[in-house]
Amino acid sequence: MKAGFVSLGCAKNLVDTEVMLGIMREHGIELTPNPADADILIVNTCAFILSAKEESITTILNLAEYKSGRCRALIVAGCLGQLYKRELLDEMPEVDAIVGTGAWNRIMEAIEEALSGRRVVLFGEREIIYDAATPRIRTTPDYTAYVKIAEGCNNRCSFCAIPTIRGRQISRPIEDIRAEVERLAAQGVKEVNLIAQDTTAYGLDIYGKPRLTDLLRELVATDVHWIRVLYAYPRRFTDELIDLIAAEPKICSYVDLPLQHASNKILKLMNRPDTRESIETLLTKIRARIPDVVIRSTFIVGFPGETDDDYLELKDFLQAQRLDKVGVFTYSREEGTAAYDLPDQISEDVMQERYHDLMSVQSLISQELNEQLEGRELDVLIENRDEEVPEVVAGRSYRDAPEVDGLVYIENDNRSHAGDIVRVKVLAGFVYDIAAERID
Repeated sequence: MKAGFVSLGCAKNLVDTEVMLGIMREHGIELTPNPADADILIVNTCAFILSAKEESITTILNLAEYKSGRCRALIVAGCLGQLYKRELLDEMPEVDAIVGTGAWNRIMEAIEEALSGRRVVLFGEREIIYDAATPRIRTTPDYTAYVKIAEGCNNRCSFCAIPTIRGRQISRPIEDIRAEVERLAAQGVKEVNLIAQDTTAYGLDIYGKPRLTDLLRELVATDVHWIRVLYAYPRRFTDELIDLIAAEPKICSYVDLPLQHASNKILKLMNRPDTRESIETLLTKIRARIPDVVIRSTFIVGFPGETDDDYLELKDFLQAQRLDKVGVFTYSREEGTAAYDLPDQISEDVMQERYHDLMSVQSLISQELNEQLEGRELDVLIENRDEEVPEVVAGRSYRDAPEVDGLVYIENDNRSHAGDIVRVKVLAGFVYDIAAERID
């Protein structure tokens, strides 16, 4: 029995894919990268915004074409199925089973039912999260891994469907996470990326208070080289956390803060607890106390009610703060969210105009900041060698998270291999990437 698997969406979804793959392998199912060779095809879907839903549906329909060949079952897992439940099964006769986000541990049940000709929808009563003992096949390179420390979200941002899809926060115990990281380190993993919907809220549900700093103190005692914290919300980015990042060389001086906007009016409409003033105070504190810190954030343009003045305030914020890494998204109107029914929805043309304008502003900032790195030395985790120019290798420094940030291209390097950590000198900075040379 062979299965093909497509994973869409974020790194948090990818971890769910990896544990489902592990469960399938334990039951003797062979994995194949070629869908034409698969008896079973599974797609782990994303439904965060409209474009993600469209990609998920397109992927499902593309995989359905293989049912005219060897494929006997097409299974939809993840957020799209969780959100639309039976409706998706009724409207897509090509699909044989739905596995919700809280039922990834029932993937074998879905496979058995689908192969028996029974169309099923499987959901858990509540969201679940894997533990250190859960079978898992990592799909990331050997030297890097994602570790999900919590599932679900207690925040109620008015634009976001994640709490509806994933439910309330469920954290893993500190001891369990450390056990997983120790095993990963023993397997040769050098970079661990901690993920959750809100990492700074980690532990609130099981310990009665956030305990991200306590978790990090445990993890720095393991043999991993880098620990990177992603999706850290500003409200709980405490002085204690700032000081720990500054003091511990294993924790990347990389702060990922999803800020979303800088207009107090829009932040209030988004149901965010922050203000521009509180954000600026936090950024000033982080920069003053963490040497060479890199700050990344994401912003939404075109939120309902965003006037020209609101947008210009956001633009002014970016020009003043000069963040290192920025992602900009146009607002996606999602059913079931509080913002769906807000008045003064913004036209697509205006959203696109603001998106391109803000990206052009940030591109100039990013290039200037990367140019300022010229002459500086950095440690780089090697990822791959250029197929067309073999003497050039690419990697990432502490400044670059996997998949979302730029790369460091090292010239005239015939010695480095994927997973090596090498010392380089920056030669040139560009908008997203930098060029460097290896030094000994």
